[in-house]
Amino acid sequence: MRTRNTLISLGLVALVLSAGACSFRGDRNVPRASASTSGFPMVCGNPDLRGEVVGGVPGGITGCGIDNAVRLHEVNGVQLSTGAVIDCPTARAFGTWVDRGMMRAVGSQGGGVETIRIAASYACRTRNHQPGARISEHGRGKAIDVSGYTLRDGTQVTLLKDWGSGRNGRALKQMHRAACGPFGTVLGPESDRFHRDHFHFDTARHRGGPYCR
Repeated sequence: MRTRNTLISLGLVALVLSAGACSFRGDRNVPRASASTSGFPMVCGNPDLRGEVVGGVPGGITGCGIDNAVRLHEVNGVQLSTGAVIDCPTARAFGTWVDRGMMRAVGSQGGGVETIRIAASYACRTRNHQPGARISEHGRGKAIDVSGYTLRDGTQVTLLKDWGSGRNGRALKQMHRAACGPFGTVLGPESDRFHRDHFHFDTARHRGGPYCR
């Protein structure tokens, strides 16, 4: 009887271990959220994007507005200096750029990127604020502007001060190149006088492919 009970106990242990192993294998494909520092929930179905669902944003003039907007506060664990109101395709493109462009360009310098300085997101206006111009992609929630970033050691990097200068200048140029593809339009300090202090990224698509300057 003792031998029989021992065999039954061993069998139960084996079943529990087997069930646990199956459960572990089944969890391998479950997306893992990046460590959030903002406390905001994920948006756009992507655990690396954190913020708030805004919904429809009406435009003040014809051509402006967003059907399904979010206010993005954090990307890949990096805080944005202010919430960026954009649509989900633009939020996802921005997440790709932060991961493959900005973070790779900075690496471990200064402990990595802590905050991204957002210069603009949704704004119902014409291109470059010029009278009579076409509606900007900012007016459609498809654009986001970045003026620099802050490292974890407190170092502040800006396009106005650091573009074309030393290590930070090289990192900024690498980020500029990496944005071409995830975004349809990429404008930097060398594009024109309107963008000398920031990157303009938008998800407009052009017949000849990405427009990057």
